[in-house]
Amino acid sequence: MTPRIFSILIIFILIACVGLWFYWQKQKTKKLRSRFGPEYDRALEQTGDRSKAETILTERKKRVERLDLHPLAPTARERFAKEWRVCQARFVDDPRGAVKEGDHLVMEVMETRGYPMADFEQRAADISVDHPRVVETYRAAHEIAIREQNGEASTEDLRQAMVYYRTLFEELLGIREPMLTEVK
Repeated sequence: MTPRIFSILIIFILIACVGLWFYWQKQKTKKLRSRFGPEYDRALEQTGDRSKAETILTERKKRVERLDLHPLAPTARERFAKEWRVCQARFVDDPRGAVKEGDHLVMEVMETRGYPMADFEQRAADISVDHPRVVETYRAAHEIAIREQNGEASTEDLRQAMVYYRTLFEELLGIREPMLTEVK
């Protein structure tokens, strides 16, 4: 083999490797976008860098895979569903108390399923791995609950928080298929 042919072969191999690397990166991005949905865009917006955002989401996925998450037993699912119905009924007479109770029920279901009860941002990050389409609503409900604590949430805001909590609650219970819910 002549040095010229060898050089052309090396250049061809390098170009092929670069092409494969770009293809792999594009596939990785496509998979993460598909898995995380709006959460991918949120991570990208927060970091301002695709690579950093994808690293965060990949690490988040690995963290959740190490958790001992499990579905609820049928009796626990029934008990939680009943508690939610009572909580929703309470909204008419005590919207603020119902939102606080709704938040507590979501946390209790998460804990029963095996999610660690760290700070809110860690809980939301963990939820985003398996429930990326409703984590936005969970964050929105949490924001409303904080505004309510400061006396800044209207009854309509509280109603919306209950709807948001219910969406995640039903997914965690396994009585609702994961879905995309718009946040105002």
